Amino acid sequence: MPPRSAGTLYLIPVALGADAAVPPGTATAVAALRHFVVENAKSARRFLKAAGYPSVGLMSEAGCPAVADPGAALVRLAHERGIRVVPLVGPSAVLLALMASGLNGQRFSFHGYLPVDKTERRRRIEDLERESALKDATQIFIETPYRNHALLSALFETCHDDTLLCLATDLTLPRETVRTQTIRGWKKDPPEIHRRPTVFLLHREPRQRITVLP
Repeated sequence: MPPRSAGTLYLIPVALGADAAVPPGTATAVAALRHFVVENAKSARRFLKAAGYPSVGLMSEAGCPAVADPGAALVRLAHERGIRVVPLVGPSAVLLALMASGLNGQRFSFHGYLPVDKTERRRRIEDLERESALKDATQIFIETPYRNHALLSALFETCHDDTLLCLATDLTLPRETVRTQTIRGWKKDPPEIHRRPTVFLLHREPRQRITVLP
């Protein structure tokens, strides 16, 4: 085990909205920092070369560092160097979406981005829907905002009509919307999510437990 360093790597969650409240404990910790890394692990290595360097804060563009965002390699390097790692309280789009979805929060998987290729994406969606029904597990994924409609169309074309889909859009922003309904329901009333950050949550209940929502 490497010797414990005097420094600390703080993982700082960031909300999308500029007016979002910062938890007091997080604000206090951040106020004491003088060095920050923003989605670029290489730029932080100069702070991690020897013991005695000042504490560093790792920030993502939005959400929690290293969760659906860059930063895991830097955190792992900190552990290898014996540097204390402290996750601070703040927003995580994945957890906020799951909390508000009404879908299974006891068993879930996060898959990041699905394939861009249409054939591979369709196959992946089929696999996720099948896995959800088999394990009674919520499947969570995201997309680059300008490709949201392409992903949504693929879900409409691939999933069963009674499969549940939650779209959590613009979380922590004034235009925030979170809604869960069946694929059938979404087809009747397609959402406008183009270029709006969205978390997609898919759940297909085991056949014997399916209850159809509008």
